[in-house]
This record gives sequence, C-alpha cells and structure tokens, in this order.
Amino acid sequence: MSGGDGTRRVRAGRRTVEVHRPDKVLFPGGGDAKEYTKGDLVDYHRAVAPFMLPHLRGRPLMLERHPDGLDGPMFMQKNTPDHYPEWITRAEVAKEGGTVRHVVCDDTATLLYLADQAGITLHRWLSRADSVDHPDRLVFDLDPAGDDFDAVREAARLLGELLDELELPSALMTTGSRGLHVIVPLNGRHDFDEVRSFAHDVAGTLAGAHPDRLTTAARKKDRGERLYLDVQRNAYAQTAVAPFTVRPRPGAPVATPITWDQLDDPGLHARRWTIADAVEQARTDPWSGLLTRGRALGPARRRLNALRG
Repeated sequence: MSGGDGTRRVRAGRRTVEVHRPDKVLFPGGGDAKEYTKGDLVDYHRAVAPFMLPHLRGRPLMLERHPDGLDGPMFMQKNTPDHYPEWITRAEVAKEGGTVRHVVCDDTATLLYLADQAGITLHRWLSRADSVDHPDRLVFDLDPAGDDFDAVREAARLLGELLDELELPSALMTTGSRGLHVIVPLNGRHDFDEVRSFAHDVAGTLAGAHPDRLTTAARKKDRGERLYLDVQRNAYAQTAVAPFTVRPRPGAPVATPITWDQLDDPGLHARRWTIADAVEQARTDPWSGLLTRGRALGPARRRLNALRG
C-alpha cells in the first residue's frame, strides 16, 4: 500500500510498517553494480525474513545505519532510540559504567522497521539476551590481506579440516565483504573467556602449521600478505555480521550461508550473492539443522591439546 505522503505501508503479520521515502537510493549504481532503493531493501528483508529471523531472535543487535545511502554518513547504533515503537523488543545489558538498550529483532515487522531506518547491516551478539555472558556461537573471521579469495578458500578448507579433527560441527558464510566466517555452534555453557581462549588456540595451531600463509597477528603491519585468522569477535559485547544481512557496498552484497561443497565452486567469492538472489540461496537451506547441534568444548579442547602435544 502507498500513502499520499510519500510513504509505503507494508503488512508484516499483525502489524503494518510505514516505509518513508521508499524511492530513496541507498545503493547508487555504477559500473557493474545495480542501483537499489530503500524500497528494494525492505522487499529483500520481507522475502528473507523466514530464513534470517532464526539467526536474530533473542540476540542484542548493533545497527549500521546509512540514512542518506552509501554516499552519506554512517553511524553504528547500539542504544535503541526512545521513538522506536513499543512493540520492538529491547535488551538492556551491562556496559562499563552503566547499561545499553539494544534492539532485538524477533519478528518480520521489526526487520522491516530497521530497514526503513536505513539499518543496512545488522551486527549480532554471539550470545542471547537471556544469557549474555555465555555465547552459543563461536566465529572465526577469515580476513585476507587484499581481495585474494583463493587465500580465503584455502584457509577455510584448512580450518574446516582441523574442526573436523576436533569433532566440532562448523558452518560457512560469505561475509559480503572480502572473506568468510566459519561458525561453530556451542551449547551455551561456556563463558566468553573460555570460548575466546579455545578459538585463539585453534587459530594459533593452524597458523603455526602454515606460518607462511596464515597469521593471528592483530596488528596489520605484522601480517604481511598472510591471511588473518581473527577470533576477536568472541568476546562480551562484540558482534559479527548476521547471516543474510546486507553489506554497505556497491551492488548490495549479502552475508550468505553456504555449504562446504560450495567452497569448491570456482565462481564463489565473498560478494557472490546480493539482495537480488540471496533468497534463492537461502531456500536451499545450506546449514540444514547444523546450528541446532551446539557442542560443549571440553572434548574438543582435549583433542586440541593432544594435537598440540
């Protein structure tokens, strides 16, 4: 439905969300990149909602907002503004010297409202609001020195093989930027310190076996041309881009779950899917039940210690 005041009204379950200035260009076209408007972003979120919401529900979010599109200023929003509708879930969590009220996206209407706010990228916590100190996801961010996706592909294979040896399930996702995320489902019983320490030791073991290609050096100047195995997101109040979220780059690329078999596709790269075709990939259910099998880290830690000798 369209309003005479330049707004569009979109039905989402029992709610109607007003989309203001739906024709506003958020992603300017140019070169090979298509132009996309706020209305296009809303339509994408409406279509992807059944696949995206399971990865968002119950988790505090940080929003990356571009009110004037990619060419305008960007800001990161943690605290929920007072004018947001009362039906949007909030999670009040501790921060140094106080608290912050994060948005929690529990339904399609909230997802569409955040798109109307030009919340292009949704960054989610690895823990849930009801247990903020205990993550149920572990994330390895494979970050290449340049735009070398072959190095990312190779690092993902090596990491996947190591996680298989540790008997941990793992899921793969393009970031929509330059790299891949490898995600391990946890049972939520370990605190962030335990999880980050484990992730750090896994990354260190892998980098130690391939010192010419991989590194855990946090400072860019220490990495050279090596791919960075980043485990810094595994900490309280840190975030990772949510599955199926859009990235603020030309062509509106999407962080997209893939199967391990798809890693062998020569056409794969970090920005392979956009808001034009990510829903098709979502429908294939690339993670098929994987993230419901959260594991304890004790047995994997013992296997890793044995490998490290």
